[in-house]
Amino acid sequence: MQSFYFFQHTDEPYTCIQKEPVFNAEQQFVWVDCTREDVVNRAELWQKEIYNATEIHLNEYHIRDILNIEHPCAFDAMEDYDLLIFRKLITPDDQIDSGEDALEQHDRVFGLASSPVSFIITSQALITIHEKGNHAFESYLARIFNIMNKSLEEQNKPRKLPTTPLDLALRLLNSMIDGYLDLRNPLSRRVEFWQQELLQGNRRFTKWHQLFQENLVFQQIENLCEEQIDSLQELRDEIVENYAHLKGKKRTEKQDIMLVRVDDLVSHVERIQKYTVRLSTAIQTAIDLHFSAIANQTNENMRILAIITAVFAPLTLLTGVYGMNFEFIPGLRSPIGFWVMLGVMLGCTIGLLIYFYRRHLVGRGERSVIDMLAQQHKIQHVNLLWFLDYEPIKQTMKEVEKITKLK
Repeated sequence: MQSFYFFQHTDEPYTCIQKEPVFNAEQQFVWVDCTREDVVNRAELWQKEIYNATEIHLNEYHIRDILNIEHPCAFDAMEDYDLLIFRKLITPDDQIDSGEDALEQHDRVFGLASSPVSFIITSQALITIHEKGNHAFESYLARIFNIMNKSLEEQNKPRKLPTTPLDLALRLLNSMIDGYLDLRNPLSRRVEFWQQELLQGNRRFTKWHQLFQENLVFQQIENLCEEQIDSLQELRDEIVENYAHLKGKKRTEKQDIMLVRVDDLVSHVERIQKYTVRLSTAIQTAIDLHFSAIANQTNENMRILAIITAVFAPLTLLTGVYGMNFEFIPGLRSPIGFWVMLGVMLGCTIGLLIYFYRRHLVGRGERSVIDMLAQQHKIQHVNLLWFLDYEPIKQTMKEVEKITKLK
């Protein structure tokens, strides 16, 4: 636990910061930054330390909520302070220990984990509780220490320091939410990977379990964004209805500015939510295209089998008639009967192939619908052996050869 005291410069109208209280200057507010290690297993002692530093008496139920690592996003306004619990997605930049040796185990949903960050806001103090290794807080603390190493005259030159606890809380929230944008590229790459896996045609897709798990991750992010928007909206309502409860001593920050910052945070979360919905929709579209391609391939195979059946049906009929055991059958004893029957069978086959070809049922099935519509009706040369070069027939013949070899 560490404290930072924000005070107004004695000669200039800007904010400075120190680790220790400054008695000869007007103090604006104090920021007490804590990690969960400071609270877990020593809640009563931590409560006394907070009271000594800020004179804030925390509600017992709020302490339980802070200790609950699975607590959802929430906002609660009390007479003395406001409590905001904001769940942050654990990004690759965070160094939060979540292994077996960690102090607390995070509930991971299909590889996705989030960590609660608590803000206790008053007009004179800000108390934050977060996991050790939170990248947003570590970066902001590094910036604060860099400013503290400068002289008082140069501390507020690079960027205006916060003047109220609410201002500081919104800046920390903005730093956390901006980190969500770094997740867009990894999530997009995963969606592209699944699209390629689903729409490839050289092998069967079998990773359905993993795909459904990752699709649930997008739903989890969407639900988390919904919780964050609700809690931020409640904070905004509190600013509108009871802004005097949150203003600092100097009251330099206008209410409209705070509302604009909260609206900006909400818009950032909504952007992530909409982006997640688009990615989830893209996966669902790829799944639909996958099943459509399978259905189309099945229909294509059934069409080929139906054509083959239709071609050989007259031949089967003729051979069945002349295979009956009657003594007198026309042409049975004729010396040219066999050749006549063979010619009739060949003529039936050629006639059916020409008929199917002109009806665009054979020889043109591989072409797209656009090509078929744009094609002019011209006399085409008929390829009587088209089915030998057709890919499904080739695969079927290869499978028949394998079965024959096994026998």
